[in-house]
Amino acid sequence: MIVHWDGHELAEWDRVHASAAGSLQQDWAYGSCLKMLGVPVLRARVMDQGEQIAQAQFIVRKWGRFGAVALCTRGPIWSKPLSPEAESAAYKAMKKSLPLTGIRFMAVTPEVSEGQSHGLHPMRRIMSGMSTVMLDISMPMDQLRTQLEGRWRSSLVSAESSDLTVHRVGTNVGQYRWLLDNEMQQRVDKNLDGLPLPFFDLYVQSRKQPSKNILTIRADLGRERVAAMLFLIHGEAAIYQIGWTTEQGRELNAHHLTLWRAIEELQSRGIRVLDLGGVNTVRSAGVARFKMRTGGKVLTLAGTYI
Repeated sequence: MIVHWDGHELAEWDRVHASAAGSLQQDWAYGSCLKMLGVPVLRARVMDQGEQIAQAQFIVRKWGRFGAVALCTRGPIWSKPLSPEAESAAYKAMKKSLPLTGIRFMAVTPEVSEGQSHGLHPMRRIMSGMSTVMLDISMPMDQLRTQLEGRWRSSLVSAESSDLTVHRVGTNVGQYRWLLDNEMQQRVDKNLDGLPLPFFDLYVQSRKQPSKNILTIRADLGRERVAAMLFLIHGEAAIYQIGWTTEQGRELNAHHLTLWRAIEELQSRGIRVLDLGGVNTVRSAGVARFKMRTGGKVLTLAGTYI
């Protein structure tokens, strides 16, 4: 197997990523935006007998002058199903050819469920996997509505019959800046972390059509904003990235309505998979229930391996 660490074509990378409905962390634009923020990024294409079998994007974290770790999150993206032996050989080839100096490590958190880590042998797991909710939105809206948990559906019906109005927010910085400001305050108040906020401005402009990168949906009551959701689009998938609401928005189930309208809009843009983001039933039980009751599947990843 041969690993190419440079000379990649954006169009081909995007094609493979889109066909697999790959994760945000494996999107070319994600890596490019982090590069502009000063984060080193590596991209690998693994070839076997002249055919690409995998591609992987790594974020590099350096330890001064002494070494670094290259982390591939929710990847690689495999071009076709491989045997455990072939997957293991691909990991070994990337690790051996990693273009870093000094003490170097390669870590991967693959997009596979817990218990399906056969291709990672003999790598060692150093961290358990996070859980998220994946929603297939390629089916008709009436079918999606049928699979909603009863209480979620009732909340949606209540919001639909309320005085809430829902709007698609534009992609100019000034049109969604208020939501990023609210997100920053939420992070301070709740001791949360996430992507650096300047990342969003870069990501919005990372392709010629900003509508292919971001979707922001806002719910108003009269002239007051009461809820909003921001989604990042990557290929034929999207991820729920920011949510904000007021007490009045919670009382009116505004997030149920904004998510439902967002699904409709994402469908119209050719999106077939929606990642509702991480779930933590201990720290954020209410948010976890909100996501799981949509009928999506809980995906618990296998973990991080070195």
